[in-house]
Amino acid sequence: METDRYWGVHYSGGMAGQHYCLRWNNYQSNVTSVFHQLLQTEAFVDVTLACNEASLKAHKVMLSACSSYFQKLLLSNPCKHPTIIMPQDVCFNDLKFIIEFVYRGEINVSQAELQQRLRQIRKKQYVVESQNYTYI
Repeated sequence: METDRYWGVHYSGGMAGQHYCLRWNNYQSNVTSVFHQLLQTEAFVDVTLACNEASLKAHKVMLSACSSYFQKLLLSNPCKHPTIIMPQDVCFNDLKFIIEFVYRGEINVSQAELQQRLRQIRKKQYVVESQNYTYI
């Protein structure tokens, strides 16, 4: 079957007839990259997250997909561009860490801060709990 660097076609035959699967190669890495780029340029942002020191903008769909905490807040507040005031114990550096993790799916931390950062991403379900965290 025909393939190129962007997509591939896979055949599966059977009694019911021929079926093809059109697969976008590197879909996940492409979507991750594009969403991070949209965040960096603030393109299509539709929510503001604020804490004591500062604020940043993000995408409701990304926050909702990765966090039941944000999903509940956003579903209960259907305005066009809400501002979410973060709890007082979340400083701006913590907020930037959480958002970077949500958009990239990975983040580099020192061994000394690993346990603290894991607690932060699990706290109040800012990020969906998963057994699939990998330490590299």
